[in-house]
Amino acid sequence: MFTIYPAIDLRNGAVVRLRQGDPSQQTTYSEDPIATAKRWVSDGATWLHIVNLDGAFGDATGARANRRALTAIATTLKAKIQFGGGLRAMDDVKVAFDAGANRIVLGTAAVEAPRLVAEALALYGPDRVVVGLDSRDGMIVTRGWKTETPISAIELGQRMKEMGLAHALYTEVGRDGMLTGPAVELTAAVAQLTGLNVMASGGVRNLHDVKEIMAYASRGVTGVVVGRSLYEGTLSLKEAIELSRSAL
Repeated sequence: MFTIYPAIDLRNGAVVRLRQGDPSQQTTYSEDPIATAKRWVSDGATWLHIVNLDGAFGDATGARANRRALTAIATTLKAKIQFGGGLRAMDDVKVAFDAGANRIVLGTAAVEAPRLVAEALALYGPDRVVVGLDSRDGMIVTRGWKTETPISAIELGQRMKEMGLAHALYTEVGRDGMLTGPAVELTAAVAQLTGLNVMASGGVRNLHDVKEIMAYASRGVTGVVVGRSLYEGTLSLKEAIELSRSAL
């Protein structure tokens, strides 16, 4: 099944979008994340992709507000939740699951503390753990996308696959929030060369982009995270979900 994941990026409890992950280039779309989540679920979403931006940036106060929003959404709605941002210790992972996440995304930890990925996989199973392959031109970046590494997304994905990982989220950060189109070929290459089920993220503008990504489903691209295009109205979530279901 190809899944459409509407993104709810949280900063101090508000729904926002950043351009290329830059906190100085923020647009706030709502102060009510529950209402936003209800909107996407009413449009047919079965999964929500929630990001704790403050957690990624190391802001403890904002991160607590975002976790409260996660709990409120999880207890109010029936949709499943994929949650990431600042999960760098097993305590963080446990808190996220206890707050209502069905699946967690580990990004920086996969580079700096790969043992955490192994522990999470052993404790929660491969269907509940995703590694975020956040990349700039195919090379992994960490710490809220501020720190460059010499590791390619493909190399990190292969390492994680050997540890038992099944799911990855590939984000081309230079496209994120820019509505410039997704890095489809890179995403497909990561899926094909790692053997992981890979979700695409970053740059999706419209239904044509979703169709383009779906064309690679047979090569292991299993879903797409859509954010700014929904909030700016260049993509209809209903239409995207109908398209994904029609391809089954």
